[in-house]
Amino acid sequence: MKDKKIDKYIKEQSSKLTKGLIDRRQFMMSVLATGVTLPIALSLADKAVAATPKKGGHLRWGNGAADTTDTLDPATYQSSFMQATAWSYQNCLTVVDSDHTIVGELAESIESDDAQTWVYNLRKGVEFHNGKSMTAEDVVLNYQYHMNPDTASAAGGLLSQIETISADGNDRVIFKLKGANADWPAITTDYHIMIKPTKDGVVDAQSTVGTGPYIMDEFNPGVGAKFGKRNPNYFKGDSVAHFDSVEVIGINDPATRQAALLNGEIDWMNGVDLRTANLLTRDPNVEITAASGYAHYTAPMRLNVPPFDNFDVRMAMKFAIKRQEIVDKIMLGYGTVGNDHPISTAHPYHNNALEQREFDADKAAYHWKKSGVSGPIEISTSEVPYAGCTDATNLIAASAQECGIDLRVKKEPEDGYWSNVWNTKGFSMSSWGGRPTEDMMWSAAFTDDTEWNEAAWGNLVQTDSTVRFNELVRAARSELDAEKRKSMYWEAQALCNYDGGAIVYAFNQYVGAGSKKLAHGEDVAGNWESDGNKLSERWWFA
Repeated sequence: MKDKKIDKYIKEQSSKLTKGLIDRRQFMMSVLATGVTLPIALSLADKAVAATPKKGGHLRWGNGAADTTDTLDPATYQSSFMQATAWSYQNCLTVVDSDHTIVGELAESIESDDAQTWVYNLRKGVEFHNGKSMTAEDVVLNYQYHMNPDTASAAGGLLSQIETISADGNDRVIFKLKGANADWPAITTDYHIMIKPTKDGVVDAQSTVGTGPYIMDEFNPGVGAKFGKRNPNYFKGDSVAHFDSVEVIGINDPATRQAALLNGEIDWMNGVDLRTANLLTRDPNVEITAASGYAHYTAPMRLNVPPFDNFDVRMAMKFAIKRQEIVDKIMLGYGTVGNDHPISTAHPYHNNALEQREFDADKAAYHWKKSGVSGPIEISTSEVPYAGCTDATNLIAASAQECGIDLRVKKEPEDGYWSNVWNTKGFSMSSWGGRPTEDMMWSAAFTDDTEWNEAAWGNLVQTDSTVRFNELVRAARSELDAEKRKSMYWEAQALCNYDGGAIVYAFNQYVGAGSKKLAHGEDVAGNWESDGNKLSERWWFA
């Protein structure tokens, strides 16, 4: 075998040994057959056995972005706190695995001949925690719930491409799309579209009952969620959900989360404040974990709020930011600069030919003067989007001052930030987990049919660029020729970079920290924080 094939094969065998699919003798025979020496094979076997999940213990998961306005209705989920809560007791049809591949979850297999009609074959025997069988009708009703404009679901834009959805018996769901979409299985990973129980044709959106790994005992908005025991009938079996019980604890202040971890009050925290991460590295009982993916930080300027309807105001602010300074001083190198569009280098159609926008005081001053705007403008901030966000905002204000722009920082209350500030105030700080495909990212936050178009770019205010942008995204969705699709996505990124209201100034790694007693598989997903926010299902106490 070639080296890469050998490495892949050994990795697969190690995974099988860890999961108990083969025994130590079978592992040794298979690995030695590749030409690996006996000492190396023994070492690999020891590591794989040590990584074998163990059952037991109570997980205390400290999470930021908890809000008293949070609800169990998945249409309203908008934070890592609610994702952590939701994934602990619910499931989607598909999921992004730890290695970033898209696999079936409630769907056992997926079929499509033309990328326009998709057949999802559901897993048989899946039950809700109340003992009710999950059926295709439940899936259809849940999707229709999010498709209903009255629901105002954050997934509404993603699902607007569905023409019809129907049940074919109890175990098959058929999606017929308005046009082909080769990435459709990625759409059904969206954390808003968790399958809730239904009764008499109505979705129980606020239900504490799910199909997932743990059974919910209690939910207190902005405070936490308690899961008293493992789901004994979980369809994934004993290979996951290793804790006896789980508690998701809302701790919005990063310093308080960090203190709770160091004091042994929690086992894991998301959103490490990188400015004080050195305190964590000094503790022999704590380990920092960083994962890369699609996450990014933004500063959306809403086109429906003057003066951000002015192109030159938007362009002035884009040139007024010292992006590398934020990466160096706030993110401490745990990230890279952004270029005012959300498509990361991890995406296959990232436009690497687009000129990187840099700080340019002369260009910023030129556009600011050309805009005709005088007087100060305000930017809202908080530590809710990410730890260090307020300091990053102050850096932006300072660099704007160098360009002659009087940008004033308004520190907003943490509670209610996502509901009262983001997607409402004219200029604010934000963060995104990103999405695994270009179409899913555009559809979540940039197209004209999504509730989460945080810059109001195209949905509330149209420009020539937004019209062309939406045409491109919809055409690329159904384009199966890779080169044509690339051309469309590259142009879409250029339009967003030029005319868009969202300043995408950095792509960030997800940095969390936890007790060294915690263990996990070889890969840690970077599509969201905390191993895709499925830590309670995927990790265990060693």
